[in-house]
Amino acid sequence: MAETHLIVGLGNPGPEYDQTRHNIGFRAVTSLAERWGGTWSAEKKFKARMSRAEVHGTMIHLCQPQTYMNLSGEAVGAVCDYYRIQTDRVLAVVDDAELDFGAIRLRPDGGTGGHNGLRSLEQHLATPVYARLRIGVGRPAEARQALSDHVLGRFHAEEQAGLERVLERVARQCECWLQHGVRRAMNEFNGKTEFPGEQNETDKT
Repeated sequence: MAETHLIVGLGNPGPEYDQTRHNIGFRAVTSLAERWGGTWSAEKKFKARMSRAEVHGTMIHLCQPQTYMNLSGEAVGAVCDYYRIQTDRVLAVVDDAELDFGAIRLRPDGGTGGHNGLRSLEQHLATPVYARLRIGVGRPAEARQALSDHVLGRFHAEEQAGLERVLERVARQCECWLQHGVRRAMNEFNGKTEFPGEQNETDKT
């Protein structure tokens, strides 16, 4: 069997954060577990909810840290230490308000972009060299709205209707990453998700 991989979705625990833009990482790994037949359990030693699945002969651990976003690295570091997972086999899935809703962007490494969850991962993994998949949640529609209020708010009805299509694209990119590596997954899937009706609107212009 191939080496074990870890996909961690970043978010905040608790019903008040459920379905918010900031928790799109949680939703993404929940979707992956459903797709791959994994079940969830609370793992106190990791301070996380964990699921496990085998995909194309590769063992995957899925993780939802329960430490709150700013301390996500505590859970991820503990999981990596326990299962001896090297950072080149770690993928973090996070929200990104700088990307339009529905856009996804995978990178093999990089900075935190001001994301506190990624900052915590970098501290506990002692390296910025791990893959991160950013899912666009867009910026506030109104300039006066604080960015924190936007990301901690829930998706609008139109966005909610398109989320399944976005999460399907994310899942396919994750599978490509597992099978073929980060470069191919970037080339094939990075970019904007197409939604029904958008092409027609483009044709009119």
